[in-house]
Amino acid sequence: MASSFSLFHLAVLLALASWQATAYDPSPLQDFCIADMKSPVRVNGFACKDPMTATPDDFFNPAMLDQARDTKASKVRSNVTNINVINFPGLNTLGISLARIDYGPLGVNTPHIHPRATELLTVLEGTLYLGFVTSNPNRLFSKIVKKGDVFVFPKAMIHFQMNLAHDKPAAALSSLSSQNPGVISIANAVFGSKPPISDDVLATAFQVEKNLIDWLQSQFWENNNY
Repeated sequence: MASSFSLFHLAVLLALASWQATAYDPSPLQDFCIADMKSPVRVNGFACKDPMTATPDDFFNPAMLDQARDTKASKVRSNVTNINVINFPGLNTLGISLARIDYGPLGVNTPHIHPRATELLTVLEGTLYLGFVTSNPNRLFSKIVKKGDVFVFPKAMIHFQMNLAHDKPAAALSSLSSQNPGVISIANAVFGSKPPISDDVLATAFQVEKNLIDWLQSQFWENNNY
């Protein structure tokens, strides 16, 4: 138990250490800019609340990221807990966010991209098969990683993780180089968009019959990000 606790804190330190090296968001022009989520002003990010009204709680989030999340309700047997500017306004303009990923037995964090961030993942528990695919000619870089290992997914590359254990959960902590990295799950985007992409387009792209595309588009495409 003590070793797991120490590993969790190591992962947090790695996340913080990576911020200056990998941040892609614009550099702040002031000490901090706590997001004013009620402001009608629309900017690239969020407007700042009056810094004179800031309190220590603006820089705190009781995220309980040391605690496992439920994966049983997910079709893909995974659960992603995001800590970003949307639920932690103090991150506004700071160019960093976190995510805890929990995997049930054989759970998958399905192929996806973060359009605005590089991701640095630390394995907290278990053994994962993970990787990313480059732009053309679409080379796969994959590896099996274990507790304590660290792996980086370059910005905007399609990437994934899978728990290799049939009978045990796994967990990881990721730091991301944006206050709001965004996520595009590939299967959800291609087959679950609203309105749907033309089945003629997808049948040609995937070189399959249209009835298979129609069936795929009729499925419920789950979001495992919470």
